[in-house]
Amino acid sequence: MPETSTTDRTRTPLLTLITQESMDQDYQHVAEQRAAARATGEPVESDRSGRRGRWVATAVVGVFGLLVTVAAVQTSERSGVTSASRDSLLRQIDQRRDQAAELQKRILLLRELNIGLQDSLANVNDEERTTTSRSDRLAGQAGFGPVSGPGLVITVDDAPDGEAVRDEDLALLVNGLWEAGAEAISINGRRLTTRSGLRNSGAAINLNGPPPLSPPYVVSAIGDTRTLQADLIDTSTGLAFSNTADVLGFPVTMKIDDDLTLPAATLRQPRHAVKGTAEDNRRPDVKENAP
Repeated sequence: MPETSTTDRTRTPLLTLITQESMDQDYQHVAEQRAAARATGEPVESDRSGRRGRWVATAVVGVFGLLVTVAAVQTSERSGVTSASRDSLLRQIDQRRDQAAELQKRILLLRELNIGLQDSLANVNDEERTTTSRSDRLAGQAGFGPVSGPGLVITVDDAPDGEAVRDEDLALLVNGLWEAGAEAISINGRRLTTRSGLRNSGAAINLNGPPPLSPPYVVSAIGDTRTLQADLIDTSTGLAFSNTADVLGFPVTMKIDDDLTLPAATLRQPRHAVKGTAEDNRRPDVKENAP
C-alpha cells in the first residue's frame, strides 16, 4: 500500500483519515494471516470472514464518527450559550454604567443642595445670634433681663422722728438716677421696668404690686461710677430729692459698688387686654331705635 505523506494527512478530513487507516490496517492484517497460513499449510479463512472483519471495522469507525459529530454539536451549542451569556453580561455592564452615571449626577445635585442649605443654616444662625443679643440687650434695658456691672447703691430710711419716706420721695430719687445716666435700677431687689410704678398704699410703698416695700429702701443703680453720683445732684429731680431728705431728716448713704447684679423683673400678663384682629377692633355700627 502506498504510504500517506504528512502533507496529505494534514489535508485529509479527520473522519476519512481514520477510516482509511483502519481499513488499511485490516487489509494488512488479513494479508499477513493468509501468508502465514500458506507457509504452514493451514487452510486459509474464507472471504466471508474477511468481509465480516471489514464490516465490524466499518461499524466501529461509524460509531466513532457519530461520537465525534455529537461532541462537535455539543461544543457548538456550548459556544452559542457562552456567546449569549457574554452579550447579556455586556448589556448588564452598560446598564450598570448608566445607573452609576445617573447616581453621580444625583450626588452632585445633592452636594450642591447641601452646600446651599449649610449656607442658609449659617445665615440663620448668625441672625439668631444677632436677634438673641438684641433681645437680651432690650430685655436688660426694659428691666425684664438680669444685668450686672458697676454702679451706685443709695440707702434711704425713715426719719428718726417718725417721718416716713413716701412714694413721691423715692420717685424723685429714681427719676434723678435715670437722668444722670443710670442703665438699670432696683429697689430692695425689685427691678424697675418700663411698666413699673411707685404707689403708696397707706403708709406702705408698692412697686410692681404686692408685697409692699419696707424701709430701709436700698436703691441700686448700674451706670458709670465716675459720673453717676455727681450727675445725680446736677439734675433737678436729684436736687429736689436731696433737699427733701435734708428737710424731713431722711438718713441717706451712698456708696460705689464695682460688681452689682440686678435681677430681672417678673413679666406680668395683661389682665384686661386680649389679642384680636383689625376686624375685631373695628368700631361697631350704631343703630338708632325705631320710633
